Order: sequence, then structure tokens, then C-alpha cells
Amino acid sequence: MKEALINKTMSNINKYYKYDNVKLNEIRYGLETFYITIFKLIVLFLISFFIHTTKELCLLFLFYGLLRLTGFGLHANKSIICWILSIMIFSVIPFIIKNVTFFPSVLYIVSLILTILIIVYAPADTKKRPLISKKKRLVFKVLSSITAIIYTLMIYFIKIIYYKYLLLFSLLLEVLLILPISYKILGLSYNNYKSYKRKEVKNEISS
Repeated sequence: MKEALINKTMSNINKYYKYDNVKLNEIRYGLETFYITIFKLIVLFLISFFIHTTKELCLLFLFYGLLRLTGFGLHANKSIICWILSIMIFSVIPFIIKNVTFFPSVLYIVSLILTILIIVYAPADTKKRPLISKKKRLVFKVLSSITAIIYTLMIYFIKIIYYKYLLLFSLLLEVLLILPISYKILGLSYNNYKSYKRKEVKNEISS
């Protein structure tokens, strides 16, 4: 069903617009991501409804999504792995937020460590969407770092422990998606923009 829908959409795009193959590949990738994301959200919200964590899931999506927008991070190269990880993460973490209690000192120390890791490793790109522009990488690093610092300050100063947990796990999720070791475990290439730089150098030499 997914392929049929995407192929039909791509056919209509080809009919009315004259895009090159690079642009068409970007559009197809965007459509595939959109389709998978919508279907995945439906499944995750159904699960959260049955385990009574819908509110936690929505807030986690909000806080984590803000970090993800500029920090980026890995995407599993196999759909089944993506599904397993998504269901595990977005079912288990909201449940933990709602039902588990941590010592405040642990929250402060861990949030500080996570923020440092985001400052060091964000943004992290993927093979399909390499961050080739040095300027964009710098902008995204600054924005990710600022967001992480704000989250950490909020963890230190807000009084409601519930929101401390949401912010902490948002930081944790983003860190897990940008660490080199995470890419290595899933067999994904890291710092993909560097391979594009090497290709450009080779092309210049050969020409």
C-alpha cells in the first residue's frame, strides 16, 4: 500500500513538474518518511491509550521534537528495526515518566552530562541526508546546544518533578540518536558529510 501510494504521488509530480533525479529522490524520501511517521504515530498513540500514557507521550514528542529539529540523529536502515525501537522507546519512556521516581541529584548530574554530549556531537546526519554545509552544521550545533542548556536549566529550577523527567528523557533520547556508538551498533555510517567532501576532492583531482 505504501509503495503504491508513493508511486502514484511521484507519477503525478513527474507529470506536472520537471525535477531532476536528485530532487525527485529527495521528494520520494520525504514522502516515505511522512507515510511511515503518520502510521507509526497512530500505532504509538493507540498503545499509549491502552497503557494510559497519552499525555506523557504528547509532551515527550514536544520536548524531544524540538531537540530533534536541530540535533537530527540516526534513522534505522531497516523498517522493522525502526518499528521495534520506536515502540520500545515511546511506550516504555512515558510509562517510566509516569510511574518511576528518581533522586533530584541524579537528574541534575545526568542532565549536565547529556547537555555536554549534545554540545559535542550534535548535529548528527544520515547517509540519505548528509549535512554538507559547514555553515548549517554550525547553526544547528548552536541551536541544539542552546536548547539543551535551556532544558538543563529548567530541570534545575522548575519545581514540578514530572516535567523534570520529561526534559531529562528528551535529552537522553537525542543523545542516544547522535552518539557515534549508536551508529556503530546499528551498522550506520557516521559524519556522512565527510564522505561527500572526499568525493568532491576526488572529482576535482580527476578533472
